Amino acid sequence: MSIAFESAMNEPVSLNVQRELEKPEARADLVAVYARLRRLGPVIRSRSLLFGESLVLTRYEDVVSALKDPRLASDRRSITDGGKGPLERWWMPNVIKLLLDSMVMKDPPDHRRLRNLVQKAFTPARVEALSGRVERITEELLDAAARKPVVDLIADLALPLPLTVISEMLGVPGPERMQFRKLLARVVDPGSQNPVGFVLNYPHMVRLNRLLRRLVQLRREQPGDDLMTALVQAEEGGDRLGEDELISMVFLLLFAGHETTVNLIGNGVLALLQHPDQLRLLRDRPELIDGAIEELLRFTNPVGTVSPRFVREDLEIAGVRVPKGSTLTLLLASANLDEAAFAGADGLDITRSPNRHVSFGLGAHYCLGAPLARIEARVAIPALLRRFPGLRLAVPPAAIRWRPGMGLRGLEALPVSLSPGDRPA
Repeated sequence: MSIAFESAMNEPVSLNVQRELEKPEARADLVAVYARLRRLGPVIRSRSLLFGESLVLTRYEDVVSALKDPRLASDRRSITDGGKGPLERWWMPNVIKLLLDSMVMKDPPDHRRLRNLVQKAFTPARVEALSGRVERITEELLDAAARKPVVDLIADLALPLPLTVISEMLGVPGPERMQFRKLLARVVDPGSQNPVGFVLNYPHMVRLNRLLRRLVQLRREQPGDDLMTALVQAEEGGDRLGEDELISMVFLLLFAGHETTVNLIGNGVLALLQHPDQLRLLRDRPELIDGAIEELLRFTNPVGTVSPRFVREDLEIAGVRVPKGSTLTLLLASANLDEAAFAGADGLDITRSPNRHVSFGLGAHYCLGAPLARIEARVAIPALLRRFPGLRLAVPPAAIRWRPGMGLRGLEALPVSLSPGDRPA
């Protein structure tokens, strides 16, 4: 049911959704968990450590409506009557402000201004031109992997591929590229995405921030044929990105684009190995890869939620009264698995068409890095399947571990054997 005023009021069920989604058994079988959440209701009252009480939307139609509704803000500050938000606190480190005050946290007209400027630099043509380079990097990584009896598909392919691509795409100079990749690898390391890891990782974020500022200055003085130069030079109506805006934009691309690609490749390959009929179909008909990528995005859900939305005015969602100032959590993953929107939603079907998943969001905040993630997965997955027809899990399925966190869904590691042989006991 779309967002609309109704006379009947329903009281939502109260449940700690974050805790439910972060249970180890839930990470391995989120299909069943999300189905249970949808049965509990289209709106669930929950609490999170970061945003306090939140109303969680579980169903496709409501999530899609919310993603497009102008009555919902992305910036909490736009619904407050003065006072300082978390970003204005004196104790908030500048580098954290850059991470949190990105384009995805802004509303019009600020969001539209930033989006227009970035789109002038991050064009589809620029991304598509990377296809050949992505192919070469993938082959190099698979050459190295082929020399090992067992490889970790995350550490040996899914992680280094986007790291290398974004390093080259930004035009990081050769002498600093290794340092950049090491810093970036630490900053986006799965182990840093918890409170303790975040604090321990703070010095690396500071060093990465300094390196990026040096790169901005270099590209102002010595323009090149790279994304950073394009961002520096992007202009509309005499307006350009300021230095802090540039750094914030690059951090956004590094975190959002990189993480989505890693999870899409890792989750996607695991899903294919667990659905051998779909794996055979893709091997036999490689021309299905584009549709397969969309179905892997829908079914494996590399991104579980988007940044929260904040309610500008009193409204109702699916018969639940939502007062002004409320925080909404939109479960993209649950929407993608909603039986009301997708026939056979709990199964993998690489021929599914149409496939109106919301893995990259929708509307004004549609993921800017979506084309890059698609290209990297479109190259990496077929290359892996083509070169290694004996690809199989090297550990029992029960031994596979998922990283915690409800916002993103990714594997800690994916041990696979690239050669034919007996399956593990």
